Amino acid sequence: MEVLGKTRHILHIAVAGGSILGAERQRQRERERKGKRQKAKGKKNNVCLRCYMATRVIPPRILRKLGYNTATKPLSPTPYVLPPTSAVLRPSAAADLSFSDVEKLFSHVTTPALLRSTAVLHATALEPMVDFGTWLMRSNLMHLHPLRHLILSTVRNTFYHHFCAGEDASSAASSIRSLNHVGLRGMLVYGVEDALDNNACDRNLNGFLRTIHVTRSLPPSSVSFVIVKITAICPMSLLERISDLLRWQHKDPSFCLPWKQDCFPIFSPSSPLYHTMTRPQPLTPHEETDLQLSIQRFLHLCQKCVQANIPLLVDAEHTTVQPAIDYFTYSSAILHNKGDHPIVFGTIQTYLKDAKERMMLAAQAADTMGIPMGFKLVRGAYMSSEAKLAQSLGYASPIHDTIQDTHKCFNDCSSFMLEKISNGPGGVVLATHNVESGKLAAAKAHEVGIGKVNHKLEFAQLHGMSEALSFGLSNAGFQVSKYMPFGPVETVMPYLLRRAEENRGMLAASGFDRQLMRKELGRRLKATVF
Repeated sequence: MEVLGKTRHILHIAVAGGSILGAERQRQRERERKGKRQKAKGKKNNVCLRCYMATRVIPPRILRKLGYNTATKPLSPTPYVLPPTSAVLRPSAAADLSFSDVEKLFSHVTTPALLRSTAVLHATALEPMVDFGTWLMRSNLMHLHPLRHLILSTVRNTFYHHFCAGEDASSAASSIRSLNHVGLRGMLVYGVEDALDNNACDRNLNGFLRTIHVTRSLPPSSVSFVIVKITAICPMSLLERISDLLRWQHKDPSFCLPWKQDCFPIFSPSSPLYHTMTRPQPLTPHEETDLQLSIQRFLHLCQKCVQANIPLLVDAEHTTVQPAIDYFTYSSAILHNKGDHPIVFGTIQTYLKDAKERMMLAAQAADTMGIPMGFKLVRGAYMSSEAKLAQSLGYASPIHDTIQDTHKCFNDCSSFMLEKISNGPGGVVLATHNVESGKLAAAKAHEVGIGKVNHKLEFAQLHGMSEALSFGLSNAGFQVSKYMPFGPVETVMPYLLRRAEENRGMLAASGFDRQLMRKELGRRLKATVF
């Protein structure tokens, strides 16, 4: 009955959508007239130089608010010398993170988009809906052509459209431009599942290369990162073997790994090692060849990112293969991270008990070697599977015992990294949907002085999730990116469904966003009627 009541409420608002759209168009015309007046007042001396510098780093929405002429052309060709995470200057960068003004929060979201977002978030908050979607996409019904077409068409126009950037790199680029227009940036994610053999790895590599290529056609500030999954360019079985070998070497430092290159610490004294109970056999010649092929794929991606001047962010996975992923990340960071701004970023999952200790050890090793290191901080996405694996082997879960412990770990890691990058090289991406963590990080960033020119700091949320937090942080003066997977529906939906299963708690906890969206829809309806 509760779900039915919410559905009726959404449909009731939708009926009034046409009236709201008329009022919205009138408000848009008023905003445009106001923008023109501000633009006229904003003209001063040295306009060309200021406009050139602004158009290199500031999203169009901010430029219009400040009165800049976004059509001004560069004074001369500029080489790739900007920092990888291009600074986005905001008119006011105080740590004033507020969600009380819903009209301001959602001022750049059209009413149809707001209605669709509300409906989709209500649906995904229902666990039976996630269960049904997972069953449907994996059922034999997908082999019946008429039903398959109907299912994919429905999914494409609802959930896929809400959470994804498009079906190919070109449509993803269009989504990035729209995002940039409202002051946000994009993290491009080629949505592929794990690879099982070298042929699949090579196909996935080409997809990642196309992703990097399309970023070069976009404004320099519009794409913050290209995301790569090591599990898509190195066979899963090989990653498991490498992780076993690395764990055993941590247990027994005399254990020789002839293929191992220079690397930051991968484990801490408290890291779980129960995945590897017996001494593993060395890599076979065939496995060593596959390892070299995988390393070459990753180094190729790193080199292309250096040429495109765009950072490469390595996604995290479950602890079974994470040691191998960290090995790829850290060994490549040593080769490619130069100066103050890292090209290769790793990911730390703070729901793991050893997360903070591992991050600090890697950061300290990077400092000792003079390597700028960047990290994305997330809470984590494999809680159920991690706990089940540990229990099956007779060990305690590697996940924090309470959600409060996970929040504390994320906030502590955020504070550590913000202090670190305020006084030296490196970068941090704070990927969170938690409002309190966003507020704490915003205040800390302001305290340490990296709120205004913050090319070392990026906040991030999933595309289609936590819109209020994204716009609130952007309005407060911070760089904010949306994690934007793209690819054909048939390819990306399994990727999204797996993450929906892993992130049930996050989807169910979208109530804050839904509440604010309903409040704004009610405000627009009231403004139209009265």
